[in-house]
Amino acid sequence: MSAASGRAAPGAGRLGLSANPMRLLFSASLWRAAGFLLTYLLVSGVLFGISLAAGVVAVALAITIVAVPLLIGAAWVIRGCATFERLRLRQVLGESVPAGYPAPERAGLWQRAKTMWLATATWRDLAYLVGLWPVLLGLDAVVFAVWAGLLAGITFPTWYSRVRGMCIGSCSGQNAPGLMIGQFPHGPHGLGVHGVYVDSLHATLVVAASMLLLFLIFNYVLVSAARLHALVAGTVLRQPSDPLAPARQVLASPGPLGPLTSAGR
Repeated sequence: MSAASGRAAPGAGRLGLSANPMRLLFSASLWRAAGFLLTYLLVSGVLFGISLAAGVVAVALAITIVAVPLLIGAAWVIRGCATFERLRLRQVLGESVPAGYPAPERAGLWQRAKTMWLATATWRDLAYLVGLWPVLLGLDAVVFAVWAGLLAGITFPTWYSRVRGMCIGSCSGQNAPGLMIGQFPHGPHGLGVHGVYVDSLHATLVVAASMLLLFLIFNYVLVSAARLHALVAGTVLRQPSDPLAPARQVLASPGPLGPLTSAGR
């Protein structure tokens, strides 16, 4: 991918970065990254609660064989939540994320439950859905909140006249019209003011222009955060590669002496 159309780091998939801020603004990569972070903020809490409850139930019931069906059900619930996340990852990575769930070697409910809960894939699912949830939620929330705030600031001239007492910082005099940015201990016209008071169209245009500049820069942070999230999720949820896979394939395939051996027989 050329610099003109955007560049994608290894593993970035469909979250390319363009060297041109305006090209990035109108690229699908930016809005795909925003959607990826937003959907995680909306659904990850539900997936966390469901997976945590399933894991707790599994631990509580592991001491009795009578609850084997519930153990299997809890494992399937966790797999379902992880499968949903793998589908979301596919939208940004452009490729599937194989889980590598093993099939039970023998029939029977106990054997199935044992296979499911001894599988590393199940514990990778729990590590992502439960263990990494606070970290990824915090990252996505902060980045998306700042990005959305800058985006809203661009439109400030269209709605500044309808707000009163809006403050970013520490302010009193909350009934004052417009926006106070900074410290206003005695209102917008009192003593000890350190900041900017926006209450006119001219001032809002300056704020909007500043927000637009910051927004164009912060787009790179948003896409990079989505890349990092996708990289972590893909690393944890993906089936580890087998370093001996090429050798296994050679041993499983017929060798050059295969036809001769068959003919000799």
